[in-house]
Amino acid sequence: MKLSIIIPVYRVEGTLDRCIESVVGQDYGDMEIILVDDGSPDKCPHKCDDWARRHSCIRVIHKANGGLSDARNAALDIATGDYITFVDSDDYLSPSALLENMNLLATNPELDFIEYPILVHAGSEKEFMFSPQFQVYTNMDRYWLEGEAYRHTYACNKIFKRDIFNDLRFPLVPAFEDAHMLPKILDRCRCIATTNYGIYYYTWNTNGITVSADGIKIQSLLDAYIAVLPRFSNSGNYMAEEFYLQALNIQMEAAAKGMPLSLPKIKHRMSISRRYSLKTNIKIIILNILGLKSLCSIYSLITNK
Repeated sequence: MKLSIIIPVYRVEGTLDRCIESVVGQDYGDMEIILVDDGSPDKCPHKCDDWARRHSCIRVIHKANGGLSDARNAALDIATGDYITFVDSDDYLSPSALLENMNLLATNPELDFIEYPILVHAGSEKEFMFSPQFQVYTNMDRYWLEGEAYRHTYACNKIFKRDIFNDLRFPLVPAFEDAHMLPKILDRCRCIATTNYGIYYYTWNTNGITVSADGIKIQSLLDAYIAVLPRFSNSGNYMAEEFYLQALNIQMEAAAKGMPLSLPKIKHRMSISRRYSLKTNIKIIILNILGLKSLCSIYSLITNK
């Protein structure tokens, strides 16, 4: 089974070699690596071509800058693999991560994609590991809520069947493309799995979106959540309420950065619970009594945003 590995490249002189080395050094042999030089103004275009000269499995696209989604889409247009995965050029993979997961896909052809462990913000004090156990999902709503997929919508720690992308491309949004994309992917899936094989190292970047996102970018993330909320508005599932609470946190952050309120009102009063932290229960009380606008105003005042 051929695997296409898509790596967008933009202003990553210091990390590009580490990234590519971790990919070409994988034990899995049947792969093509597509480096997409997204109009990088530094030495990255030369580095990409140099890697391609040394490794026949590497293909290079040079294009005008269009952003992460546009770069991934350009590679999807030419990818020939049976499966697709994405690696960001400031990140890297653990040895054998691809082999173990591709072996799992080979023995379970019904799987539309798998998700494997990811060390988020690797190399910083904020790093944390998402390391799921092996779990198969045939209900995508269950994966979204019970698996809390909305907290780890990353495209990078997943391996997808190529057919998913036949007529599907990443949206050209201001930021948080993966949060917009994963629900669209799930609409095309019948069976997926999480695994505990390998590690994707998602490194800390002081210039990254999650660190320096402005109001417009935070709003893009909120819009992705809002698009999914109607699916669970009448479910009566406490896990759907937890999803709403996550969207609420994003709305508070967006409002603090000057964006208008856009989160729909929940159709029932939320209940405080021992499942939640004291801070979350206080948010629920304020939301129930004073409403969303007041809650966001209080948050902005407390955080001085």
